[in-house]
Amino acid sequence: MDAVTPTDLFAVTSLDQLATLYDPPRELVLKKVTHRLEDRTRAFIAAAPFAILATVGPNGVHATPRGDAPGFIEPLDEVTLALPDRRGNNRLDALRDIIANPAVALLFLIPGAGETLRVNGTARITTDPALRARFAVGGKEPATVVLITIREIYMQCAKAIMRSKLWGERARPAAVPSMGELISAHTGGLVEPVSYDAEAPQRLRDTMY
Repeated sequence: MDAVTPTDLFAVTSLDQLATLYDPPRELVLKKVTHRLEDRTRAFIAAAPFAILATVGPNGVHATPRGDAPGFIEPLDEVTLALPDRRGNNRLDALRDIIANPAVALLFLIPGAGETLRVNGTARITTDPALRARFAVGGKEPATVVLITIREIYMQCAKAIMRSKLWGERARPAAVPSMGELISAHTGGLVEPVSYDAEAPQRLRDTMY
């Protein structure tokens, strides 16, 4: 019989067990999900020079960094994002995963902004000449473009960025929509942006740990 390590004794192995360890999410947290790109979300994506693309395939899960000039991932319509696949090491982990399993997630980050934007959906790969030409930089086109059909979009609060001090003292870009503005847009006005943002700093400090 295998020995039981101390860590095994405290393993969390069921949803019921997990639920006893955390408070229930607030109603707003559950309702802040949207399913389409509106103006505030587009503005956030347009300001983002970096995103992490998560995929899963036969060899497991991969999270790959994607970066370029702000707005390098472009909305094509209210439910579709286009991500040019720039030159890399040609392992093609993410692209291989997408062919096997189209489920993907994106996490957008903006230097200086505490909030992040999360997108879940499905992806497909295209060599459409018009799209490749659209994303050319210095005369060099991406070999492929990843088209992501959005299933859900929502904001992640600033706590992780604040705790990590990831951006140091870097100022928030003026053009980036606030968390209150984004949640209001995603929920059809469930929160009033000005008051939500005014209360946010103290709320975050009170719930940081």
